[in-house]
Amino acid sequence: MHALANPARFLRLMAAIRPYAAVLAVLGLAIGLGWGLLFSPPDYQQGETVRIMYLHVPAAWMAMFIYAAMAVASAAALVWRHPVAELAAKASAPIGAAFTLICLVTGSLWGKPMWGTWWVWDARLTSMLILFFLYLGYIALWEAFDDPARAGRAAAILALVGAVNLPIIKFSVDWWNTLHQPASVLTMAGPKIHADILWPLLITALGAQAYYVWMLCLRVRAEILERQARILRFSAAADRRAA
Repeated sequence: MHALANPARFLRLMAAIRPYAAVLAVLGLAIGLGWGLLFSPPDYQQGETVRIMYLHVPAAWMAMFIYAAMAVASAAALVWRHPVAELAAKASAPIGAAFTLICLVTGSLWGKPMWGTWWVWDARLTSMLILFFLYLGYIALWEAFDDPARAGRAAAILALVGAVNLPIIKFSVDWWNTLHQPASVLTMAGPKIHADILWPLLITALGAQAYYVWMLCLRVRAEILERQARILRFSAAADRRAA
């Protein structure tokens, strides 16, 4: 991990990973969504409405995964002063917020025909909405300070505190009486859905994961170059004042 604290070394690694992640993202999303939306069978209870799941479930998984990755990166930034980890967390936040928004919107679209309403203050839905606000708060903290060091510390603390919400999202359907259906893929007894539905769902999830890696490579590169440009501007301004 300490070897990746060198921005130049990290950029070389990202440049090597990026094309593979891009190809896997395009193929995974195209095959998974195409299979799920066009060729998979309807559910015996939900009918054609089940197709929303091919967007909703991978988005929910990615929303939680990205926030967990941000929390780990934030811990590394606070404890070991890892500069690239801090930028990786910052670069991840807009991607995670987008996945969370997709999860909330598609869940609402599914809820209307299934529950008869667009929204209920269900434990799973409410905790996912809180996650979206945590993403927005994290992004806002980075913009609230002129000093990047102070902004990074404040945002990292929020990311770590907000990680408490992740197990609440995961286990809310088990801890409380909730309208949201319980886990049907990641269970101790194995998946509870038919393979014709499971496989396109997993392929889409793999494509979403690769998409996150692809976007992370691009955004971290932009963050590193922006920070280097900022340092050069400050250095040039200091030289002019000294002259």
